[in-house]
Amino acid sequence: MSRSDPGDALLAERVDDVLVLTINRPHRRNAIDLPTAEALALALDELDETPGLRAGVLTGAGGFFSAGMDLKAFAETGERPITASRGGLGIVRRPPVKPIVAAVDGHVLGGGFEIALACDLIVAGTGARFAVPEVKRGLVAAGGGAIRLAQRLPHHLALELLLLGEALPASRALELGLVNRVVPSDRVRDTAVGLALAIARNAPLAVAATKHIVEATRTLGFDIAYELQEQILAPVRASRDAQEGARAFAEKREPAWEGR
Repeated sequence: MSRSDPGDALLAERVDDVLVLTINRPHRRNAIDLPTAEALALALDELDETPGLRAGVLTGAGGFFSAGMDLKAFAETGERPITASRGGLGIVRRPPVKPIVAAVDGHVLGGGFEIALACDLIVAGTGARFAVPEVKRGLVAAGGGAIRLAQRLPHHLALELLLLGEALPASRALELGLVNRVVPSDRVRDTAVGLALAIARNAPLAVAATKHIVEATRTLGFDIAYELQEQILAPVRASRDAQEGARAFAEKREPAWEGR
């Protein structure tokens, strides 16, 4: 895949086995209108459906990640940025099956924070600030923010973020486990790509099954979760990649994954 036209609202670039997607609307702080949401949903479909792609990175142009929903575009067109395939903002209802890393900086607010939470790992710039300020505007963090924050934080901390709507600095987000890395702004994209490339070097079936287990068992009791895990793992155990991994270990060489 080649780099997209710089005039596009969503830029796509392939870096080895990683698809790097850049929201390219800095004049609107990378806020998402319906065409951009649809473009993102299609790009995530391509990530999932292309065998040679193993992971993705999602970032924003111009020093910000995303301001979430483009309210100005909504006022002009009456169109909400909700896609049939992946829900709001092109990702928050159904993120990609393959792992995706968010590379964020600046103000990561409202829907922008919800987009980041829909990703699997988050790399933040030192100046990044996170908030779900919807309650200050008579709204609710309905793009998965209220759900995902409640799953990932202790009850009282999640409610503090959701009910106060105040901003959280990147350093505090790191302490709470909401982000994986905090790095200088000029290293955010490269750090995120490095993590995605490290994921891409691992066995693709095992990576996909691991993500599936984490997502599918999140709210289940252990016994039920364990049974479901066994169903998800069965094809991986029987795969050629599992055999290759064992052979490569015994032969002290790098494995050559086939994805089957």
